[in-house]
Amino acid sequence: MAFCVGVLGGCTQPPTERQLFEFDNNSEPRWSSFENITAEKGRGGMENNGAKGHPSDILAPGETKILLNVQGPGIINRMWITIIDRSPEMLRSLKLEMFWDNAETPAVSVPFGDFFGLGLGKTASYHNAFFANPEGRSFQCFIPMPFRKAARIQVTNESGRRLSHLFFDINYEKITQWNDDYLYFHSYWNRQIATKLSQDFELLPDVSGRGRFLGVNVGVNPNPAYNNYWWGEGEVKMYLDGDTTFPTLVGTGTEDYIGTAWGQGKFSNDFAGCLIANEDSAGWAFYRYHVPDPIYFKTGCKVTLQQIGGNRREKVIELQRQQVPLIPVAIDDMGKVNPLYKKDSIVQLDSPGLPDGFSNFYRSDDVSSTTYFYLDKPRNALPPIQLVDVRTARLRK
Repeated sequence: MAFCVGVLGGCTQPPTERQLFEFDNNSEPRWSSFENITAEKGRGGMENNGAKGHPSDILAPGETKILLNVQGPGIINRMWITIIDRSPEMLRSLKLEMFWDNAETPAVSVPFGDFFGLGLGKTASYHNAFFANPEGRSFQCFIPMPFRKAARIQVTNESGRRLSHLFFDINYEKITQWNDDYLYFHSYWNRQIATKLSQDFELLPDVSGRGRFLGVNVGVNPNPAYNNYWWGEGEVKMYLDGDTTFPTLVGTGTEDYIGTAWGQGKFSNDFAGCLIANEDSAGWAFYRYHVPDPIYFKTGCKVTLQQIGGNRREKVIELQRQQVPLIPVAIDDMGKVNPLYKKDSIVQLDSPGLPDGFSNFYRSDDVSSTTYFYLDKPRNALPPIQLVDVRTARLRK
């Protein structure tokens, strides 16, 4: 799948857009793995006299293993990793970090499992434009990641358990010419075990600089207090280049954002999908990647998701009477939207004169997300990754 890492219309083609039959004198292929951890020319598979001497390694509790550490310009084109323990606890406890150009702070610092395209600390079989897990046992990423001076990728075991087998290879190319339109890859993970009423969940806090918002995967564990009522009425909002109170880009609902409608079931394609859909109360995990519809920003970007659900008015009245935390937003009366939300008071839905219909309301759920974006600098100034206790709390099997 071809997409441009530059920010201007006339950017040089990255490796994914080159013709297969063209020779590129600006490229030298390299693979980093435990069989050639320095990714040097002519030094692969040297252990055990070349007979598969070091295909995997152990990751002890608290240990950090460096998977890539190279100097000079290059572009990472593919990452493949597999681990023997793919439990939700391990997938959330492993911390994956990426540093560009010798920066002291990481551009990527996210839970290992969530990074590879599926939320909730789960694994499944899937394949899209950015990620693949062919049989639910491995993790692949195809997002191009340019670096100008250096690249370091590492994984830290914060589980308290010994991980006996970690296999990987990171495929990149050394380049001799750097294009100033190339951007640095970043990723941000966030979780709120209980979102706050009427406050939008931040998929991406405000970042400054020139860049491109690539997309996001989201995990939702609905709060059982709402009796399995639909949780996905919230709209995605994108604040670009100085937007304050109101965004430039706004959707119409959560399932609408990923291209489906009237609820959300399991499906997947290159750019959007739902890989988990309330199976055995396992929650919901879905994604949207902005490849055919690029989202560039010149000075800054923030992306949020409203925490709104809905059901028939009489059902929501029952919740209000049970004092379940919620704030009515609007009633859809046969296509006519009746606004109800007030910042200084809460409307009681059993009040006389209100129409019947589908009632939207602010609610509180367990929401997590992994956001992917490019930026014109190797640092992003975002909050550090949340502690492992937050990442692994209330994981559903």
